[in-house]
Amino acid sequence: MLSSVSQSSTSRAASLLMVPLSALPAQTLKVSLSGALIQITLRQRSTGLYADFDTSTTRLLSGVLCQDRTWLVRDKAIGLPGDFLFADTQGQENPDATAIGSRFILLYRPGWPA
Repeated sequence: MLSSVSQSSTSRAASLLMVPLSALPAQTLKVSLSGALIQITLRQRSTGLYADFDTSTTRLLSGVLCQDRTWLVRDKAIGLPGDFLFADTQGQENPDATAIGSRFILLYRPGWPA
């Protein structure tokens, strides 16, 4: 189940959804977001945490380095209905699989800014 998180901006309040994750070094989950079934695969490597994004049988992004408060998709043309970011709830460290779902949370922003 996804939960909502409010984020304030200078001109409007945007709604972010928290994607539930477990503290595992490798995991794949499917979530329904903005009317699309999205598969997210996360893998911890010695150089960081990496994400893959798929819809149906199509790989849209592969090997995206996950960093604190950095949008992962960044482009509407990729084909995802929104964007994702990891946030460190206790500082400004990049996500690590040992604390995913607790210290490091994955957030989804539906749609694309104009």
